[in-house]
Amino acid sequence: MCGVVALLSNEPVNQRLYDALLLLQHRGQDAAGIATLDGLQFHMHKAMGLVRDIFRTRNMRDLTGNVGVGHVRYPTQGCASSNQESQPFYVNAPFGIMFAHNGNLTNAEELKQELYETDRRHINTTSDSEVLLNVLANEISRVTADRKLDADGIFEAVSAVHRRVRGSYAVVALIAGKGLLAFRDPHGIRPLCFGSNVTATGEKEWMVSSESVTMVGLGFKLERDVAPGEAIWFDFKGNVETRQCAEHAVANPCAFEYVYFARPDSVIDGISVYGARLNLGVYLAKTVAEELNLMDVDVVMPIPDSSRPCAQELAKQLRLPYREGFIKNRYVGRTFIMPGQAVRKKSVRQKLNAMPVEFEGKNLLLVDDSIVRGTTMKEIVRMARESGAKKVFVASSAPRVMFPNVYGIDMPTKSELICGDGKDADAVAKELGADKVIFQSIDGLKNALHDLNPNIPAFDCSCFDGVYVTGDVTEAYLEKLGKAGKAAAKENDEDDAQAGNVE
Repeated sequence: MCGVVALLSNEPVNQRLYDALLLLQHRGQDAAGIATLDGLQFHMHKAMGLVRDIFRTRNMRDLTGNVGVGHVRYPTQGCASSNQESQPFYVNAPFGIMFAHNGNLTNAEELKQELYETDRRHINTTSDSEVLLNVLANEISRVTADRKLDADGIFEAVSAVHRRVRGSYAVVALIAGKGLLAFRDPHGIRPLCFGSNVTATGEKEWMVSSESVTMVGLGFKLERDVAPGEAIWFDFKGNVETRQCAEHAVANPCAFEYVYFARPDSVIDGISVYGARLNLGVYLAKTVAEELNLMDVDVVMPIPDSSRPCAQELAKQLRLPYREGFIKNRYVGRTFIMPGQAVRKKSVRQKLNAMPVEFEGKNLLLVDDSIVRGTTMKEIVRMARESGAKKVFVASSAPRVMFPNVYGIDMPTKSELICGDGKDADAVAKELGADKVIFQSIDGLKNALHDLNPNIPAFDCSCFDGVYVTGDVTEAYLEKLGKAGKAAAKENDEDDAQAGNVE
């Protein structure tokens, strides 16, 4: 999962791109980058770390120009420890393209071979984003071999990308001297939206972003989401054109965006993320009422922060007291998206502190957004008991995470998932040390989202139900991905140990 942003204006964009990346920091804490275009010259700065730590005054001063793109990275493909994998990516032909991508390609290896053998393009990293950039560059080269680049040519190239590429992708691409391109995969798995603003001089400027929160934060009006399979072309003459470039585009936005990843103040595909989390609480409350004797529950307590709306609504529906018992250290990153398992495990107690006054002698119903690996929740249950809780029940606003996610979320192997071997709720409770664990039903998840936008035909719930909407994910593919994931996890844990992160 990553965050992308692009800004086209008649004024310098460096500061606002930086501000937008701060608003998207939750989507990736591994690396960040900004590239701007001044005339025909690109300027770029990218590095490992948080946005606030990467960009200094001298870096910002060099990012001149009135159009640019930005990216925050959370690695799912490629090498997490290499700055060469950081985005934006650049190719010098045709014209010069600066590119940022959120998502994950499922046929990256085949494309990489095809690019080398047929298209004669070399990929220098293990990132599937560089593969996607070169597919796009090759298709633009093809359509402009005997004509000038215009909107029709751009849309023809994107159509060809859709035919060749499988997986999830939300893209912004800046083409030197020509314009800004944004497009989304035919299933709309990863989010992308755009907005506009009128400057003090009366000029219209445009922003494209992974989440609508950047529009609100920077004073832009949200126009709408980019439709699945759609491309939008903003040329440097002030023209804006859109076109559906996929033959069979069907919306399947990622359900996990609403459960965990996206900011609550964003709206994705017409659904308020905050509203979705409240609605998940409504449906989870029904399941809790069926599986627990409510007389055994003294308080409902969220695991901050993303589960808070769900927990509040669940407590309201069940008429149970709601309490905040865990205090979060906001200066520790989100443990789920940390690359190394050893770092994830150690950081739980650095991230959360329990207040014994809210635990002593009480039966707790802890509500979390999801239980993925179980590392965090096991520590939280232990903390609750050490703080004096009599009984600890756990409720998850998401269903059991049973399958690898191949569309841009760091769930590469079944062995890393606490439910990856098919464990039921009782087995999970035993492993976590909880008295009982209750999961949201898959129907509850889908209904909670569908209630808020009935026009979306389906949601990508592949990590919950094993249904991969791109239709190209086989058992052999998952097995290969699992082996690669284990090797990467081992490398990350070894890096943690060498860095002194393992006690």
